Amino acid sequence: MKLALYQRDDCQLCDAALDVLALAGAPEFESVWIDGVGALEAGYGERVPVLRDEDSGRELAWPFDADALARFLQA
Repeated sequence: MKLALYQRDDCQLCDAALDVLALAGAPEFESVWIDGVGALEAGYGERVPVLRDEDSGRELAWPFDADALARFLQA
């Protein structure tokens, strides 16, 4: 599973998602900054933060907690 967290600069919700990921002991993930990337801004603009499994295309949109994260990772 290759995970990526789509996020923006100066995003309080993104910071909260990072806290959940850290506290839940999430596996390694890549940070993808959508600012200034037209296609990513169009697709994720108001939805960030979004955790995406790049292999399957599944996404876990905010808000999520440790339980939702665990279910996402096990699916």
